Amino acid sequence: MLAGEAGEAPRLAMSILSRVAPLYRAASLIEVSRAHVDGCIYEGEAGLAFAERLAAAGGKVRVPTSLNVVSLDRARWSQLGQDATFADRARRLGEAYLAMGAKPSFTCAPYQTDESPAFGEQIAWSESNAVAFANSVIGARTNRYGDYLDISCAITGRAPAAGLHLSENRRGTHWFQIHGVSESLEERADFYPVLGYLLGSLCPSGIPVVDGLQRNPSDDDLKSLCAAAATSGAIALLHLVGVTPEASTLTEAFGGHVKPAARTISLAELQRTRRSLTTSSTYSLDVVAFGSPHSSLAECRELAALTRGRSAATGIQVFVTTSAAVRAIADRVGILAELERFGATVTADTCIAVAPLVKSGARVLMTNSAKYAHYGPGLIGVESVFGSTEECIESAVAGKVVVDSGAWE
Repeated sequence: MLAGEAGEAPRLAMSILSRVAPLYRAASLIEVSRAHVDGCIYEGEAGLAFAERLAAAGGKVRVPTSLNVVSLDRARWSQLGQDATFADRARRLGEAYLAMGAKPSFTCAPYQTDESPAFGEQIAWSESNAVAFANSVIGARTNRYGDYLDISCAITGRAPAAGLHLSENRRGTHWFQIHGVSESLEERADFYPVLGYLLGSLCPSGIPVVDGLQRNPSDDDLKSLCAAAATSGAIALLHLVGVTPEASTLTEAFGGHVKPAARTISLAELQRTRRSLTTSSTYSLDVVAFGSPHSSLAECRELAALTRGRSAATGIQVFVTTSAAVRAIADRVGILAELERFGATVTADTCIAVAPLVKSGARVLMTNSAKYAHYGPGLIGVESVFGSTEECIESAVAGKVVVDSGAWE
């Protein structure tokens, strides 16, 4: 491939990979069985030119490849008021990757689709939450691969033989013990993004091992935890003792090595972290958003139940961002109609952090997602309020921020 014998696109992809691999301290490459590409988000002309160059050169993925969100709702961008010029560039970018054989998944949660890998599978995934979930919850093996390197791995079917692809690098590095947290708090969905966000700040680049959970979180809980940990830090793998597959015991989580000193995570620290996710000091509200990472069908069903027979206040934008596959199922079973009756816009293929969907002049966003809350000020240009799913719905109905922190006291 590097010599050009397989064509121009594989030559270019392998030249990129062979130059980047030493930065991972890799002496060789490893075969991967699937890829997930994040470079399909439109960030400017350079990314579009790169993808179209690869496609024009006959680039084809060698392994099953899923695509992350794009910067438009491919079916409804015009209805949502997106600029036609921007939408055309975002569309062309997605189509360039489709022309190379990638699947039109367009979701940041490929692990909740049929693209999910198996335990121990060597993969090349990008998108920080997807990487953290694949490594931690599934036990697949990938490093955090950035834009353009992801498609290079997909075209070559190779990745650097380093980092989390290797067993010796998957051992825990930091030990955290949860102390003084009630089981009833752990049963709340908003506990997990807060815990994840705290872990990312305490262990920004290591592999945290968390001991002391009293219940088994759901897949959606783990999705929120991994996304938050990968947002506040660069966590690509974490171990939850007795929960995740490489941490059935504390000893296994540390690979049989001597454990470091334990660091306690207290209720007070979790409370402070939860408060830090709110940057707004006002009760005014403009936008309520769910779905970062993309909402699962179960989450959409919960939202429909909470909104049934109710309506969002006039002037409040409500977004539920999900995949086209989930939206299609939600449409068939009546969930989509219920959410739309409430006043929600259910977008597919995209999210409000990468597409200009939030109305001009919006100042305050409320969300149950630590990721949306984190990126609100920087990427969306709004102040953030973090709350539970129920608090977000109550706020949308009231037209102002409604919070009840009693369960956290």
